[in-house]
Amino acid sequence: MNLLTNILYWISTGMLIPVIILLLLAFGWSLVLLGDMYGAFAGRLKNRPRIKSLMEEIKKSPFHSIKFEQILEGESLLLKNLLLMKAVDWNFIHGEKIISDFELRLQGDLDGPTTLMRIGPMLGLMGTLIPMGPALVGLAAGDLAAMALNMRIAFSTTVVGIFVGAIGFVVQLIKKRWFKEDGETLQYIFDLACEEKKS
Repeated sequence: MNLLTNILYWISTGMLIPVIILLLLAFGWSLVLLGDMYGAFAGRLKNRPRIKSLMEEIKKSPFHSIKFEQILEGESLLLKNLLLMKAVDWNFIHGEKIISDFELRLQGDLDGPTTLMRIGPMLGLMGTLIPMGPALVGLAAGDLAAMALNMRIAFSTTVVGIFVGAIGFVVQLIKKRWFKEDGETLQYIFDLACEEKKS
């Protein structure tokens, strides 16, 4: 029995360094995601007047008279997909495929924040529990310095793990709202174009 418990102890303590490394990588990834979200936010602010101008044109002009290429000069995924739909002349089958690809791309962009949201607290919890064993051993042996070191590691990994998870959650929440808005705009314009083609 002692052999089995010792094996488990060695395995768990041996995982501390990999957990800390993964946690630091996740922390770096969360900072990259924050920067990416800021860039996306700036892009949305830049492209919002173009979308607004297009929606106003749609309300007062037929589709065949709208100069999409001039209105939709931009780098956003929404604008590019609208130009793709215009290029295939608002064909229903091609348009549905473009919308499907658009949604898949947006879903793929949410995978990173979702992963961080889940893996950050997991790594933080592992980084908390693993040093607790050596800390209790140090306490039992009267080695307060070893106990303090292990407790510092435990609390630090907890904080970093929660931070990573929180960043993932916030980025996912904001991007999901943006993607829903873009998807509904794309579908709305496509439906209007198809309705006009039918009539």
